Amino acid sequence: MEDEPHHCFSFLPTFLPLHILIYTPNPVLPEHSRTKSAAVFFHILTMIISRFLRRGILTSTSPTRRRSWWDHVTPALKDPINAVTDAFLADPCPYKINLGVGAYRDDKGKPVVLQRVREAEGKIGATNFLESTSTAISSKLVEESAKLIYREDSDVIKERRFIGIPALSGTIIQNLRWSHILFSLPSHRNIWGDAHVPGRTFHYYHPDSKGLNFVALIDDVKNAPDGSFFLLHPCAHNPTGVDPTDEQWREISSLFKVKNHFPFFDVAYQGFASGDVERDAQAIRIFLEDGHSIGCAQSFAKNLGLYGHRVGCLSILYNDKIQPVVIKSQLKQISNTMYGSPPIHSISLVSKILSNPNIKALWLKEVKVMATRIQIMRATLREALERLRSPLNWQHITNQVRMFCFSGLTPAEVDQLAKEFRIYMTHDGRISMAGVTTKNVDYVARAIHEVTASDRDTKILHNIGAYKVNTDICSTSLGTNKTRARGMNLAL
Repeated sequence: MEDEPHHCFSFLPTFLPLHILIYTPNPVLPEHSRTKSAAVFFHILTMIISRFLRRGILTSTSPTRRRSWWDHVTPALKDPINAVTDAFLADPCPYKINLGVGAYRDDKGKPVVLQRVREAEGKIGATNFLESTSTAISSKLVEESAKLIYREDSDVIKERRFIGIPALSGTIIQNLRWSHILFSLPSHRNIWGDAHVPGRTFHYYHPDSKGLNFVALIDDVKNAPDGSFFLLHPCAHNPTGVDPTDEQWREISSLFKVKNHFPFFDVAYQGFASGDVERDAQAIRIFLEDGHSIGCAQSFAKNLGLYGHRVGCLSILYNDKIQPVVIKSQLKQISNTMYGSPPIHSISLVSKILSNPNIKALWLKEVKVMATRIQIMRATLREALERLRSPLNWQHITNQVRMFCFSGLTPAEVDQLAKEFRIYMTHDGRISMAGVTTKNVDYVARAIHEVTASDRDTKILHNIGAYKVNTDICSTSLGTNKTRARGMNLAL
């Protein structure tokens, strides 16, 4: 029918008390006219909404009281990681320690801008391309990202059997329409849940061994419906830091072939696990050798220090000449509805670094330096705990890899670390090793030992006054526990 709506734009947040829709009737206007018409509609409705917000809305129960559109809105649940940062920033103590941060820090606890990033910025500074839709730059990012993850001399690259688009780190994968997905950690559940994609977790971490629960993982792979979509971390699993061995990856890959499962790799830490980007891509290479069709979401937030830029690449492998046209049309449609295209500056930075052999070689050295510092801090923290004759086994600190350590600390112990020692981390006991430095590692070890020692007689005898704390600043937050924190002997 002629008056039947053809397009419907739902643009107000779902927490509003009503839902406002915009309709454009048939026949459909040309694309450029339709865009302008939509802009006019949005402008008019924005004015109407502003008028309502200024006037308020009358409630049915109290005609004399004007009700704001926002009266019914309740606070959203806090993100657990952001909550750690908020608590840390609110603490006035000058010797507080943030072990929840998800980005790299140097040995002084400071953010790092890589020298190769600065060099690339100088080279792209005179670029004439200011439009984020530049096809040449976007294609270069996809090509160089594919070379990095699939290997430059692989058949996939030589035969160009991949298709991809720039993405906001790795999160565009949330809108791929799959009927069922399996993942290994709750944060993925949140992302895919927002996209209304049903899914469940598969077994991965063993809390007793603080390692991989391989038997249970394999059982879940076997018992999953044929053709299931699995979201995997090829290296540096977040948050556990536990990775399968090469042999275990081969067994997983073989079983995936039997079950016709689709492996999708979330690659956020290539280079951070071992310090070698080639080594950290080994799991994906194993699946390639076995002939899988795979997908891959790469993020350069961590290994290029571009956390605030949110730049990444989504790529999918294909088998025939028709598939790339169809796949790319769908990827473009999905990305256009989400963000159009990522900022051109971050795309240009990554493209320049990965495509310039000299800059790339020096960047790989910087990645090695970052990974090595994390490895050293792992070994130092474990040694410090063992020197304290902790009754617990801390071998998992060095068995796990990359930025995070799944410590095994309980929520109660995490709370105690925050209240008594001003050390902040997520409630699941995840320690960001980037927050551990040569200056604070002994204090962190002593605090962990203090909250985990089961026998009160084995706890550390404090040397009161050795830990120099500005009591005027810290007393309000430390309360009666400030003396214990003062005695932890942190040399600052």
